[in-house]
Amino acid sequence: MKKKVLIIDDDARNIFALSATLKAKGFDCLSAESAQQGMAFLADSNDFFVVLMDMMMPDIDGYEAIPLIHRKYNMPVIAVTAQAMAGDKEKCLEAGADDYISKPIDVDKLLALLNTYDKQ
Repeated sequence: MKKKVLIIDDDARNIFALSATLKAKGFDCLSAESAQQGMAFLADSNDFFVVLMDMMMPDIDGYEAIPLIHRKYNMPVIAVTAQAMAGDKEKCLEAGADDYISKPIDVDKLLALLNTYDKQ
């Protein structure tokens, strides 16, 4: 059975690139263009094994959404962000992210991260 990943990102180009990459590696992907839409998908289905959360979005950003996702759904969340300055990783982890990956995404690093959650 394919592992299902929820991608929450407000940029359709990022969603397309991540989905295409992950599908080519055997994952099933669903995408949401807002945190609200992503949480609605989580409410409707409990078969996701991880959430890839863009941190910088309008309305509810990843810093607000991650604690909500952790409170309502027992699911790992990997922060995905173009913010790669000193301290950004720590800020994402303090917000509750289980892990962090910066854009542009290193596919091998992402697959290694997903593999760690696949074993849990």
